[in-house]
Amino acid sequence: MMKYLRTRFALIILMILLFLGISLITRIILMLSDLGSIDFGLLAITKVFSVGFAYDFISSLYFLAPLVLYITLIPDKLFNNRFQKYLFLFLIFFQINLLVFNSFAEWFFWDEFGKRFNFIAVDYLVYTHEVINNIVESYPIPLLLGSVFIISACIFYLICKKTSILVFAFASSQRFTQRLRTAMCLFLIPFLSFFLLNEQSLANISANQFNVELSKNGLYSLFSAFRNNTLDYETNYRNENTERMMSHLKTLYKFDNNFFRNIKKTGVENKYNVILIMVESLSAEYIGAFGDGRGWTPNLDNLAKNSLFFDNFYATGTRTTRGMEAVTLSIPPTPGRSIIKRPDCHNMFSSGFIFKEKGYENKFIYAGHGYFDNMNDFFSHNGFLKIDQSDMDSNEITFSNVWGVCDEDLFNKVLKESDKSYQKNKPFFNYVMTTSNHRPYTYPDGKIDIPSHTGRSGGVKYTDYAIHKFLAAAAAKPWFKNTIFVIVADHNGGSAGETSLPVNRYKVPLLIYGPGLIKSKIISKLSSQIDLMPTLFSILNWSYESKFYGDDILDDNFSERAFIGTYQKLGFLRKDRLVILEPDKTVNEYRIVHQDLHEAEYEKIDSVEKDVTDTITYYQSASYFYKSGINRWEH
Repeated sequence: MMKYLRTRFALIILMILLFLGISLITRIILMLSDLGSIDFGLLAITKVFSVGFAYDFISSLYFLAPLVLYITLIPDKLFNNRFQKYLFLFLIFFQINLLVFNSFAEWFFWDEFGKRFNFIAVDYLVYTHEVINNIVESYPIPLLLGSVFIISACIFYLICKKTSILVFAFASSQRFTQRLRTAMCLFLIPFLSFFLLNEQSLANISANQFNVELSKNGLYSLFSAFRNNTLDYETNYRNENTERMMSHLKTLYKFDNNFFRNIKKTGVENKYNVILIMVESLSAEYIGAFGDGRGWTPNLDNLAKNSLFFDNFYATGTRTTRGMEAVTLSIPPTPGRSIIKRPDCHNMFSSGFIFKEKGYENKFIYAGHGYFDNMNDFFSHNGFLKIDQSDMDSNEITFSNVWGVCDEDLFNKVLKESDKSYQKNKPFFNYVMTTSNHRPYTYPDGKIDIPSHTGRSGGVKYTDYAIHKFLAAAAAKPWFKNTIFVIVADHNGGSAGETSLPVNRYKVPLLIYGPGLIKSKIISKLSSQIDLMPTLFSILNWSYESKFYGDDILDDNFSERAFIGTYQKLGFLRKDRLVILEPDKTVNEYRIVHQDLHEAEYEKIDSVEKDVTDTITYYQSASYFYKSGINRWEH
């Protein structure tokens, strides 16, 4: 090692040490921000920092690879001149800024999601306009960038003034073959790790998910998520023989040989209008009807008393597209990105096409720009007309932020679009997606008693206010008495938890409201977003051919279960048991010892064969259906 301190590669050693130091400080700061959630046992903490060091070291070699290549190729004559020295010093200063900026970014990401960079961060890199403007509207950017610059300048000053490495490095001489051997060693470690290192298995150091996340490196996790954003089920998860798996699926669902179920109802079919409001990030923990005492949702709490209120209902994922996928297609989540974001997402077996067959005019109405998360493309090719912010006149927009118009403006647009369908004498299905309950939590002043840009509490309470105002305005419309209103969350408000799939975080509200059409009742059956449409179709008394995985929750024979997952972990919840399929082909089963709105405690148990078989059948078949085209619309 010492001999390299008098060569140009001393600069790389210096940067590796800086990377490791900044990463260590970042890990400690993140740990201190969640003291109550971390397992501080001696062995647990040792694992966090030892595995963390391994990740940091490998990540530093990835990060510095361009610099290593540059140092290797440039000859001594050019490397040792003054211009080159100043250029290289600028590059060092620039990289220090990147490392410090990354640490700031990781802190804010951790504060929002309780995780290191993951697939959410990958999505955010794709939609730079929304993300950059969201950051600008949410945080004091000049202060933050100024702080990054000052910290970076101090580090750079200490390097230049307090070490002699730079003097030795720029005065050194080394043959190309020697430089090449050193470079090959530096490239070998990241090259081997790319093929041999499985992030999930290396970081699987604890049952406490905060410890697991702390052991990771943010940059490594970011690029790992980018690489694994689409996961093939058969390659990465435990699976069964396809024929045996499909045979078992038929016993679970009574599918025919073409994988259809014939849903038969007697009597007259109802052609009620349907307005489905999918509310951004509306966790059960924010709602008084579930026991929260903060008073954020007085109107929804009252509405729950006059609706079919499902108080044991679960979202399938932690992203808007997952909620949309589950509700619209009625399928469990498949690993990797949501089907909505995949190129081949057209003509799926969608509830939109069933509504169209029944003579409905369907509209997807979004507060923002629907190119985000590929929403417009998905809905416009699965039975809906799309209406988003770009379809709103300037006089229809009183307030907007980077994510879209405020909920009041959105609901006013919904009223207008409902009027248009009614005037055509067409029953309508409006699928509405809100955005106000999203950082930066801004909305028109003077509407509620929490000032705009205050935080989640204001976002939730303003959405509650806007829904109440919308229903009051709708009550004056001629179509109101023939309309069912469905209110459901797309996902929870935060996915952080001590366990990899904290079940309490997936519980969301479902209210089905129709004065004179639906009797109020609390439904406490364990159920999932994939059950929403089959339940709604049952209320409408519709007969139809189905490829849905969801079932009618109101049916006496409904089998209680829920599907929850991330883009990698696939969970199946039944009674007090949770089975998790991992992307390294392992299966773990847990008993839920305790669960409330704010936490869930698990106990690992021996796997039950039926639980594992059913879980694999559901998830493997859902992936197989998509891959083989079985769940396409064929009518």
